[in-house]
Amino acid sequence: MKHKEGENMLEKYGFMKQFVDMMSEGFIFIDDQGIIQFYNKKAKEIFGLTEDDGIGHPAGQLEKGDIVILGITGVRKDDGGMEREDFEKIGIKNDQIDPKVALLGMGSYDDTSEGICKIQKGNYDHLELKQKFLGHWIEIKIDQVKKVVWIRVDEKSFPLPFKKDIAHMVCLCKKTGKVKFYQTRGYTAKGESVKELLMKTPYRAKRVGSGFDVVGKSIFDIHQDDNQMIKSFVHVAKGGSERYIDQLTEINGYTTLCTINPLNDQTGRVGAVLKVEDVSEVKQIMGERDEALSKLTQAQKQLQQEQGIEGFKNIHGSSDAITHVKKLAYKASQSASTVLMTGESGTGKTILAKEIHDAGIYAAEPFVQVNCGGIPESLIESELFGYEEGAFTGAKKQGKQGMFTLAKAGTVFLDEIGELPLMLQSKLLEVLQSKSFYPVGGNKKIHFSGRVIVATNRNLENEISKGKFREDLFYRINVFPIDIPPLRERKEDIYAIVNHLLPKLRKRVGCEAETISPEAMRKMIAYDWPGNVRELENTLEHSLHFMDGKTLFSKHLMMETKRTSNTRIFDPTKSNAIDFNLKKAVQEAEKTAIQQALKITNNQHKEAWELLGIKKTAFYDKLKKYNL
Repeated sequence: MKHKEGENMLEKYGFMKQFVDMMSEGFIFIDDQGIIQFYNKKAKEIFGLTEDDGIGHPAGQLEKGDIVILGITGVRKDDGGMEREDFEKIGIKNDQIDPKVALLGMGSYDDTSEGICKIQKGNYDHLELKQKFLGHWIEIKIDQVKKVVWIRVDEKSFPLPFKKDIAHMVCLCKKTGKVKFYQTRGYTAKGESVKELLMKTPYRAKRVGSGFDVVGKSIFDIHQDDNQMIKSFVHVAKGGSERYIDQLTEINGYTTLCTINPLNDQTGRVGAVLKVEDVSEVKQIMGERDEALSKLTQAQKQLQQEQGIEGFKNIHGSSDAITHVKKLAYKASQSASTVLMTGESGTGKTILAKEIHDAGIYAAEPFVQVNCGGIPESLIESELFGYEEGAFTGAKKQGKQGMFTLAKAGTVFLDEIGELPLMLQSKLLEVLQSKSFYPVGGNKKIHFSGRVIVATNRNLENEISKGKFREDLFYRINVFPIDIPPLRERKEDIYAIVNHLLPKLRKRVGCEAETISPEAMRKMIAYDWPGNVRELENTLEHSLHFMDGKTLFSKHLMMETKRTSNTRIFDPTKSNAIDFNLKKAVQEAEKTAIQQALKITNNQHKEAWELLGIKKTAFYDKLKKYNL
């Protein structure tokens, strides 16, 4: 089918070009051979195929000696499938280059010059590389907060925003030193990924004000031929029977909601239509947060936040880390958004979930806790959603209510959400989206008006990459994330936690313990606590069984002391320069130790000098000396 015939087909079925271009969703029409006949304005905006911007450049390809500059948020995620040997084409040789690592680099194409690169594994907010290279001052920066990659060459700047991952590239001509190519949105559809360009694939010209015409091209020329949604789109156009309605999927690196419909005339199938909606994670999360907090003025929010933090009485400590968690928890308690709590085992996720429930708008309703890893896979669906009479062999005659029904308009807390079987993840997604579900064996939908809090000690993004957790469910539960730091990262809270636990454990054990010696406290602060607060409580209870009298001494604590960089009182590497003056270094360490002791003991002087192991007179002399 030719382009003109495609336009006539659209008009015949009532799809007027002007009307379709005004749609708020992307709209793509292909014929029964997979050739694009219509691609509306919104679809081009979603996939970055709109007008070019920047300084513009003519068409061409990379030549030997050209300078190549890269800013990649994740290797192999959106760079065309780069491998280590591909980076060697610009002189970058690094054994640490693995899939998903962020990479900043520069090098000379197909030349013997050694390239330069900087690699970051794991999470990060900012990554930056500044370097003079072959006569040019080059700066590369990835900003994960603002979601933009910046490449600056001499006085020219080339920003490229992104939503999930991106591979930004700028190339300089060896002969003239001028910019001969720079990446813009939609580079995958244009066949201009990093790997393709390094294979000497020609790139198209950029002329400011010009768009990218896709009509008459194969859909596989614009979108990856290994994308399942695009393959299904073509299959339907050729007569396939698949039907997709509001299917969440990723196309060309963009998270989209897709619907596919066939297009027929009296002769049969003539093509298919794909409707696309942009549902980027950031917009979704920010929208829900804004809606939850929009009714309060800034002054009211500040006052309620301060009062709310004081209400979290079972979360002990005053460190910056735990105070931040309390602030987030209070905000979460005042909203209806789903909360995702992450953190190592033993950090207190269950306690925090109950505190959020008790402090918030669902406090008068039930709090129902479910351990997704503690229920056999064959029973977990009926435990969560209940079942009707006769649903399966052994079912109770009257049926059974599930946890979501028992919670009524309260809170369902799903602990260890990463253990939930894949077949139930889709059902949970439906509950979160529609606030309703069917019990096992039932045909009557039950509505749920409460809120959901989930928790995990797993890295769900890693689980997604392994195919063990649904990406669309992750987006839905990650509306209000709260990460609880491990105890080793907030050791100044140990004093408050121990003072809270001691009376409760003393009563449980039946001993006379009233105080803890300074040496015992130092020993606890020096330990890493891999089991976090749970291990601290168990160790303290165990120690109380072996003591006599009213004071717990260090000999009663049964754990191996491990010192790490987190427990170092003075860290000279954090200074702007190393000071080799021994007297000054000792004074700095002494002052820092006193400040930490005061912070740990909440400014209780007697407890501070005992913790430091010095006399009262010496303590006050040093307070005066260091103007503390």
